[in-house]
Amino acid sequence: MHCDTVWHNAHLMTLDAADGGLGTVRDGIVAARDGRILHAGPAASAPALEAARRIDCGGRWIGPGLVDCHTHLVYAGNRANEFEQRLQGVSYADIARAGGGIVSTVQATRAADDDTLTAATLPRLDAMLAEGVTTLEIKSGYGLGLEDERKQLRVARHLAQLRRVEVVPTFLGAHAVPPGRQAQEYIDEVCDTMIPAIAVEGLAEAVDVFCENIAFSRAQAAQVFEAARRHGLAVKIHAEQLSNQHGAELAAQHGALSADHIEHLDAAGIAAMRAAGTVAVLLPAAFYFTRDTTVPPIRQLRAAGVPLALATDSNPGTSPLTSPLLAMNMGATLFRLTVDECIAGFTREAARALGRHGRIGRLAAGLDCDLAIWDIDAPADLVYRMGFNPLHARVFRGEPA
Repeated sequence: MHCDTVWHNAHLMTLDAADGGLGTVRDGIVAARDGRILHAGPAASAPALEAARRIDCGGRWIGPGLVDCHTHLVYAGNRANEFEQRLQGVSYADIARAGGGIVSTVQATRAADDDTLTAATLPRLDAMLAEGVTTLEIKSGYGLGLEDERKQLRVARHLAQLRRVEVVPTFLGAHAVPPGRQAQEYIDEVCDTMIPAIAVEGLAEAVDVFCENIAFSRAQAAQVFEAARRHGLAVKIHAEQLSNQHGAELAAQHGALSADHIEHLDAAGIAAMRAAGTVAVLLPAAFYFTRDTTVPPIRQLRAAGVPLALATDSNPGTSPLTSPLLAMNMGATLFRLTVDECIAGFTREAARALGRHGRIGRLAAGLDCDLAIWDIDAPADLVYRMGFNPLHARVFRGEPA
């Protein structure tokens, strides 16, 4: 069998095991042709391979490239002052009501042009790539008007031309109520004007909404979902972060890819997510940074068989994090996820949350050859260590990146 590249003398985390574990393989190989995996498995049972290039991995571990399925990476401005306020006891909700929070970043992002936004975002993106990310979602939501939302999505797409990475753009026009507007009036604009324009221009794959007592109601979220579906866009939700608005249950009823945050999720929401196959995206860095105390119902989600993904939630106000490895550690220490769940959460299940389970997130024949090659003794090192980056090499579509 002819292939472009064979990576050998390696151990594998295929994330393709029937039991849902890491699918570890000792003394394995990965072979790729035309950017796709031809074979991933034990060297002893591999077919005869003619390779143009053979790479000796020196006993390192190969896993799928990391997938960050929830980020707000494109923005301008700085909100360190809000961090200081929270240290003095001011709540996130109070900061938002006083004109800070999301609205503060909106003002800075609106004032920035495409080049300025790109220059501000690239260092954040590069930090993620340096830890093995090969695919990430980027949400808009800091424009809160059609032209500025377009600008964010345009910049997000442009990043994939500047770096070897796949960017999945999501329209989050319903992130906050713009200053001087009424929530229902603005949601009508999101649904009647913005979503149709974004869909026609192909700027986003999905539509998200922040369903919360400081943002949009359950009824308004339903309106957004219906508009998205009419225009052929997938849906997802920021739900149950600060209170239980039953947004995750609603989103699942609309076939949502994911419900994200979900600290206050209840049994009805879990049942609806299980029935719909909606992924629970856990964001431990936001939980840590805002000093939350309500832990998501991990045990109940696990028992129900709801897929568990992890993400950085990289954003300027509540999770200024660009390290998926630290997010894994936080998932383990704060939410008591297992090592397998943390690694699967940034690979297989994150791919599922983006509707890409059939393309990325696992090492299996036919999938895109996106790899992270780690200089570690065992997979647990990726979750156990803090401030430690053991990435040896990143491979995107079969080529060094």
